[in-house]
Amino acid sequence: MDLEVLKYPIGKYDGKRPTTAEERAERITVLRGQPAKLRAAIAGLNDAQLDTPYREGAWTVRQLVHHIADSHLNAYTRTKFALTEDNHEIRPYNQTNWVNTPDGFFEPEVSIKLIEAIHEKWALLLERLTPEQYDRRITHPERPGQELDVKWLLGLYSWHGLHHIAHITKLRERMGW
Repeated sequence: MDLEVLKYPIGKYDGKRPTTAEERAERITVLRGQPAKLRAAIAGLNDAQLDTPYREGAWTVRQLVHHIADSHLNAYTRTKFALTEDNHEIRPYNQTNWVNTPDGFFEPEVSIKLIEAIHEKWALLLERLTPEQYDRRITHPERPGQELDVKWLLGLYSWHGLHHIAHITKLRERMGW
C-alpha cells in the first residue's frame, strides 16, 4: 500500500480555515463527534491489537489514542492563550517523547475520558466566540511568517482527530479486525 495513503488516510490538512459562522459550526460539530468516533474505532480491540502500529515504524493504536488526548489538550490550551494574550507564541513539544512517557501505555479509556471532557469544554467555548475572537492571532516558531489564528486551530484540530481515527479504522480494515 502507498506510504502516503498510510500516513494520510483522509489526506493532508488543506489549511482551510472556517471563516463563516456556518463553517465554524460544522467544524465544532466535527470536534464534538470525535470522542464517540474514537471510542467506536477502538471498541473490542484486545491489548495485542491496541499495541499494533498503524503502519510500520509508526505509533501503536494505544499511543494514537493518548497522542490525540495530549495534542488536543495542548490545542485547547493554545486556544485559551490566543484569546487571552496578544499574539501568543505557541510552545512546541516533542510529540514522540510525549507519547513515549509512561502514560502513553495506559489503558486508552483514560485518554478517551479526557478527550470527551476537552472536546465538550472546547466546543462550548468555540460556540460562544465572536468573529473577532476567531481572528485572534498566535505565532508558531516552527511556522515562521505564517499568520495563524483561532480559526486555524479549529480547522487543524477538526481534521487532526479524524486523521488519527482513520489510522485506526484503516488498520482494522487491513487486518480484518
